[in-house]
Amino acid sequence: MPVPAIDPVAAGVLTEVLDGRWAHIRREARLRMAALPSPATHDLSTEQHREQVLAELHELAKSGYPRIGFPTSHGGGGDVGGSLTSFEMLGFGDLSLMVKAGVQWGLFGGAVEALGTGRHLDRYLPEIIDLGLPGCFAMTETGHGSDVQHVRTTATYDPDSREFVVNTPDVSARKDYIGNAARDGRIAVVFAQLDAGGAERGVHALLVPLRDDEGKPLPGITIEDCGRKAGLNGVDNGRVWFDQVRVPREALLNRYGDVAEDGTYSSPIESDSRRFFTMLGTLIRGRISVAGAAGSATKSALTIAVRYALDRRQFRAPDGGGEVLLLDYLAHQRKLLPALATTYALHFAQAELVATLHDGDIDERGQRELESRAAGIKAAATWHATRAIQTCREACGGAGYLAENRLPQLKADTDVFTTFEGDNTVLYQLVAKGLLTGYQQDLHELGSVGMARFIADQFVGTVIERTAARSLIERLVSAVTRDEDADLLDRGWHLRLFEDREKHVLDTLARRLRRAGEPGESAFEVFNAAQDHVLRAARVHVERIVLEAFVAAIDRCADPGAAALLGRVCDLHVLSSVESDLDWFLGHGRISTSRAKAVTGAVNDLCRDLRPHAGILVEAFAIPDAVIAAPIALGAERDRQDPRRERHQAGLPRKEDSDSATAS
Repeated sequence: MPVPAIDPVAAGVLTEVLDGRWAHIRREARLRMAALPSPATHDLSTEQHREQVLAELHELAKSGYPRIGFPTSHGGGGDVGGSLTSFEMLGFGDLSLMVKAGVQWGLFGGAVEALGTGRHLDRYLPEIIDLGLPGCFAMTETGHGSDVQHVRTTATYDPDSREFVVNTPDVSARKDYIGNAARDGRIAVVFAQLDAGGAERGVHALLVPLRDDEGKPLPGITIEDCGRKAGLNGVDNGRVWFDQVRVPREALLNRYGDVAEDGTYSSPIESDSRRFFTMLGTLIRGRISVAGAAGSATKSALTIAVRYALDRRQFRAPDGGGEVLLLDYLAHQRKLLPALATTYALHFAQAELVATLHDGDIDERGQRELESRAAGIKAAATWHATRAIQTCREACGGAGYLAENRLPQLKADTDVFTTFEGDNTVLYQLVAKGLLTGYQQDLHELGSVGMARFIADQFVGTVIERTAARSLIERLVSAVTRDEDADLLDRGWHLRLFEDREKHVLDTLARRLRRAGEPGESAFEVFNAAQDHVLRAARVHVERIVLEAFVAAIDRCADPGAAALLGRVCDLHVLSSVESDLDWFLGHGRISTSRAKAVTGAVNDLCRDLRPHAGILVEAFAIPDAVIAAPIALGAERDRQDPRRERHQAGLPRKEDSDSATAS
């Protein structure tokens, strides 16, 4: 299917579109990152890497970077969206620095701000912001990762001493994988089961000192280094045990639950479960930050791979016109360009999510929808990063396997993104549950048992709500007459196809789950047997809202040329997504066999059509060369180092030419 050619667009024009609302934050971040040490840290020992990252963290503190998102009442800028954008930009550099910054100012500082009250903010925030008080976020336990509601660390109130006694009952309850704990952290926000007035009150957070001024563990504190990891070795992850550690009553972060001197417990939220998930909801920024950083790492990998493909040549053309650029091969285009298109789509979905959180002023239902969307986009973005970075590594062959070219490091550093700040599979279950009507008010029951109990007792329906540019999308969808007759590049058809798929998957899931209420059925078994269906429901929902965000971004684009190019990128994102799910569309009669073949042909055409623009599409990310740091992506450095180029420029055959001739 031939498509009309697109006029060239300057990379700077696209950069303005991508930078969006917080463009000034992105510009400042690029300048700051270019002055930091190279993000290529493969030749550093664990201790050297940790030292370098800590030094860079202090430079960030001096630059005022961490102040952006904290409240103006305590010396911050009050710019939540700007803070999240800053974290996203750190993802272009050494990801250990991004994670350590996220622990200090996102998780630790964010928990103090969100869960504490005035006494905590006054005492701790200034030191947290300027890095005078390095801290930890001690939630995960060896035996409880995703199931935070059932962590086993205890905090028992002693009214005689007016103290909480924090204790680790056994090895499975130790705090595990805690960033900053192994070396630098002096205090931790510890999540524990609160016992006050002789009654269990559910999980709460307390501030527990870990080390003295000389860096030695305090009495009752045992700390162990997690050791070298597959990646992110600039982050000092550790394990922490508490042996009857006493902290004052004021150490409780008491915004959502407080204990009086006599042990009387009080809370503005009556339900323990609802209170717990309200507390977690205030920490939504962590998931959004991980999604943004994953997107930045993916952009770095694609920039390296596309630049290499625009320079590396392999095999002579039949017409004798010289060797062919890698990116001129359709197979290579298919490796990189659909991944690039989806990266653009996720960028705009992330930007919309950040703006929604920043603007605030939403009701309880809107807050739950926002938490669900953050969970879904985090899962989609991190899974995409894992796939795309591996594809980029393969697309660069042996050069992509060299540590100096950063792709192995990007792969190792981002691999854990799929399981921290929420395991992606668990997050997709959360998304699917939020889509079932009637469950909206009971979203706090995250566990399978809670879900099973709910579906056994109540009617389960489905809800589809558009999240971006509602009037525009409704107009585009309503303009489509017959799906089979629609142009494959018709945006209304794209939107309707994704929306129809989501409705069908949700409707059939709801019918499947209603069986849980029938006599003799085990609600848990019904839900457990439908897990594949649950995960598909979440995936197609996220794909639909990502598409809507892309459509809205194109509509906002003031430059006609940039809008046309982005429109073609969106076409490739959609049709490559449809192609990857053709078994469903064919199996459910949404696309005919002949139309399915046409989809594959259209993807080929779109790859060829976008081939001339590939370089501009990655240059639009505006990643400084000092931050890219991969020799294969930096032409001058590659010219200097590659002796094959010298032979070729001297008129001598390259080694691969000789090998090809021998093979012939």
